[in-house]
Amino acid sequence: MNESLLPVAAPARTRAAVAELLRPHRALALTAFAVMTGSTAVGLLVQPLLGRIVDLAAEHGSVDAITTTVALLVAVAVAQGITAGLGLSLISRLGETTLARLREQFVERALGLPLERVEKAGAGDLTARVTADVSLIADAVRSALPELARSLLTIVLTLGALALLDWRFLLAALLAVPVQVLTARWYVTRAVPLYAAQRVAAGAQQQQLLDTVAGSSTVRAFRLEREHSERVTERSRSVVELTMRGVRLVLGFYSRLHIAEYIGLAAVLTTGYWLVRQDSASIGTATAAALYFHSLFTPVNAALALLDDAQAATAGLARLVGVTDQPPPPAGRSVGAGDVDVTVRGLSHAYRPGQLVLRDVNLTIRHGERVALVGASGAGKTTLARLVAGIQAPTAGSVLVGGVPPTALGPTGVALITQETHVFAGPLSDDLRLARPDATDDELRAALDSVDALDWAEALPDGLATVVGNGGHRLDGARTQALALARLILADPSLVILDEATAEAGSAGARALEKAVTRAVDGRTALIVAHRLSQAAVADRIVVMESGRVVETGTHDELRAGQGPYAALWEAWSDTRGSGP
Repeated sequence: MNESLLPVAAPARTRAAVAELLRPHRALALTAFAVMTGSTAVGLLVQPLLGRIVDLAAEHGSVDAITTTVALLVAVAVAQGITAGLGLSLISRLGETTLARLREQFVERALGLPLERVEKAGAGDLTARVTADVSLIADAVRSALPELARSLLTIVLTLGALALLDWRFLLAALLAVPVQVLTARWYVTRAVPLYAAQRVAAGAQQQQLLDTVAGSSTVRAFRLEREHSERVTERSRSVVELTMRGVRLVLGFYSRLHIAEYIGLAAVLTTGYWLVRQDSASIGTATAAALYFHSLFTPVNAALALLDDAQAATAGLARLVGVTDQPPPPAGRSVGAGDVDVTVRGLSHAYRPGQLVLRDVNLTIRHGERVALVGASGAGKTTLARLVAGIQAPTAGSVLVGGVPPTALGPTGVALITQETHVFAGPLSDDLRLARPDATDDELRAALDSVDALDWAEALPDGLATVVGNGGHRLDGARTQALALARLILADPSLVILDEATAEAGSAGARALEKAVTRAVDGRTALIVAHRLSQAAVADRIVVMESGRVVETGTHDELRAGQGPYAALWEAWSDTRGSGP
């Protein structure tokens, strides 16, 4: 198995996790079990009543006696229908409640996973777990779980009813059990690894599809369509092959179950014939025994067949529990804006062993200081920003923010805004309150006003109540970035890291957004990866990077006068713009 994938829980741990989820709902579980037991017991009166009708017919009994028996059959059917419906409803409620809690735990832990860990696993693995795996478990909860509970109860109580008729009927029926047990064991030993492999293959397929679709423009630009199509085909073929292996496994499973049915029914009929000949049982009793065993076909086959759904759902459940078992992120330490400075010492980092992208970087950012990182693409600016933000752990060296590692800070410690901001579906006010749930409408407007976004926000069809994102009002790049900056003001972090946060604005809105950035970081310690050198020019200090190293540091005027790498960058950038800021 790919070690970079997110963890999968062991079977014992998965069972323990389910028990923990069910523990708060023990009363509901016991009530559902009691109702289902009563419903099944009532239903088992049908076979003896039918046997009674057979005896009355054989003895030429009165019509009134037969009519009474039929009336009892109708009453039993009605009672069983009502109690079965109630029992299945209670079981479904139990399952859905438990599944809802599992979903909540999964999302809570998934959001707390280190981004480096998620990136190594790939978005496909996490997406497959929260979509396909959750769907499998949900289907099992809604259909398989109630049916399995009813089937198991029916099997146990029916065998008890056979013993009450005559213990020899029970022995005859049990002749089918060895075949069924061997069949179940044969199936489970093959199904468990098969369905686990299917889930992994599905995650790899989804990852490949996401990569291909997300990078479609790059794929077309480099004429890589055939290569990516072949990769998608290869991953899809792997999923299809594993699925067909599962189909063949199920077909073999059912063929073995049919053999068990034939053995058991033949044994019960033979036993009934012998007992009737010995006057040890009536024809009606033998009929009831045969009907009892025949009625086991459906629950036994259903219970064993549900192993198929159960194995698939268990594989998905183990993948969810593997994530929910991850330790929660540390509570973090709150620091005030005046307490925050950044100290980087001997920092080196490699995404792949032996391929350093940062080399012995030393940097100090005093509290309240705005530092701009500039340099050519590939110089290591974004990597340094991610390490300071605590998204990744450095290969060597240390990063301290306010005297502690950035990962030890609370949610208001460090905020990172990149050019890849997201607009969440829902009212604009809710999108803003993601940063501070208790913010008032006046505070939301103040945050928007600080980044010059209040006018267009209030001009939306429903103002702050306008639904934005997917299915709602679409925001362009500049407005999306302004929304992210407004969230930043509401969150009020001690350290702000902006990684080309104005890159999506376009030249028309660049200056306005740069002013909004200046207001958003005012009074805060800030590290800004400058996409436009006009941002660097107004920073307190500029750090120039080349090939993973810091090669210059100073103010805008100092570096221009120094005729070094920054001066060359500024001249080239000014020439493309026609003039400076």
